Amino acid sequence: MTDRSSASAQRPHRHHWRRDVVELAALFCAVAVADGIANLVVHGPRGPVLLVASAVALLVTAAFHTWWARRHSHAPPHSAPPGDPAPPASAHPAATPASASSSATTTAPDATGAGGTAAATASLWRMRTTVHDRPGALAALCTALARNGVDILTLQTHPLPDGGTVDEFLLRAPQQLPSADLTRAVARAGGHSTWIERADAHDLVDTPTRMLGLATRTALDAAELPLALRQLLGRCTIHSIPATTLSGRPNAGADAPVEGVLEATVMRLRDPSGGAITVERPYLPFTPTEFARARALVELDARLGPRVPRSQDVLTLPEGNEITVRRADGSDLAAARAMHDRCSERTLGLRYHGPVADADRYLAHLLSPRFGRTLAATTASGKLVALGHLLWDGDETELALLIEDEWQRRGIGSELLHRLVALAVEAGCDSVYAVTRAANTGMVAAMRGLGLPLDYQIEEGTLVITARLDATPVGSRVAYELPQGRPAPRHLP
Repeated sequence: MTDRSSASAQRPHRHHWRRDVVELAALFCAVAVADGIANLVVHGPRGPVLLVASAVALLVTAAFHTWWARRHSHAPPHSAPPGDPAPPASAHPAATPASASSSATTTAPDATGAGGTAAATASLWRMRTTVHDRPGALAALCTALARNGVDILTLQTHPLPDGGTVDEFLLRAPQQLPSADLTRAVARAGGHSTWIERADAHDLVDTPTRMLGLATRTALDAAELPLALRQLLGRCTIHSIPATTLSGRPNAGADAPVEGVLEATVMRLRDPSGGAITVERPYLPFTPTEFARARALVELDARLGPRVPRSQDVLTLPEGNEITVRRADGSDLAAARAMHDRCSERTLGLRYHGPVADADRYLAHLLSPRFGRTLAATTASGKLVALGHLLWDGDETELALLIEDEWQRRGIGSELLHRLVALAVEAGCDSVYAVTRAANTGMVAAMRGLGLPLDYQIEEGTLVITARLDATPVGSRVAYELPQGRPAPRHLP
């Protein structure tokens, strides 16, 4: 407070006689009016009626005032006078494109607050667009999105060698806004090569958290590397090319350099277990940022070396024998070949659909974690009696079983099949398929026992059974990894 204002506050208040005269006159007028109304009520012919009418008028006036106050209680505040300070900029998150983006990012996790109703009537989109890397380019994009009522939840930038930038957005847009209108708005703001698709709540996880999760999965299991790459890069086709063919000759396309190769929509990385990993995404070119992330996962896998979870589960067969189900890898190659020697030609033929003499050549490929996951069933003495394979086949996933003749028809195949389906569900597969012969009634019965929608396709004696996993019952998702140690035995039906 200044000295001038302090002096004014301490100055004695001056008495005004005019105010006293006005107040006294108003009092006399009020008394005269009250006396007149009293005489009218007491001595008038309709005095009681007038008194009741006055009371009703007062009640109606009070009720109207209450309704009017409640209706306008949430009206926006009046604009501030010219001399008052303006409200802070943070009170208007949509005032500028930059503040709109930051506000969307901070409010994204709120699913129950004030934005819950808006989120329920909105659609999530993942969008990529390429812009020229110049000042104001991103602001123009954000402004175009804001004009269409689009909320920016997350934003990533991928610099390109030619000076451009690929901007990747996670958007919450009005449900009635078509994707074509959204693409046109971005094009008018300077974006080109725009790609857009529907997103879901899983995409709300930020990129560092997703990368840490994928690195953890890769560190725990070598078979997770292709799945981690698929989740990192979106819809893509991943092929693991072994260093040599089944006949022992060098495999064409397996000579990727250590640092890898990036060619627009094709990414080739050196496989730490030998050979190469090829990732293809025809509809959307890879960025150098995505290539660096994929190469980091491959380098992590190379440093950790071969590894599979060593947990196991003990099951009791109907006749009382116990078998152990566990993950298998290349260290089980000798035991698997010994099981081949004990199997009949018919059993090997139903499994490999070809010459029995070539069966051993597939084992090294099947037991490699790079090409899928393998479950082994062993007896109490440690003898390997059954193998179940879940094989990554590009965009598809194949199921395969091999059970020694002496151990067939005891429920081992159904148990392995249920566990393989559980692995496929955890890997995010939409479907699995099994290739067998029409005469293999055991495999057909095991597939029907999954309780899933099945599609059958038969051609020249070969039967392909496809199971859709979108209808997988929760109870069939059997856990395949248990804490270390020997768990309590479980009885097979």
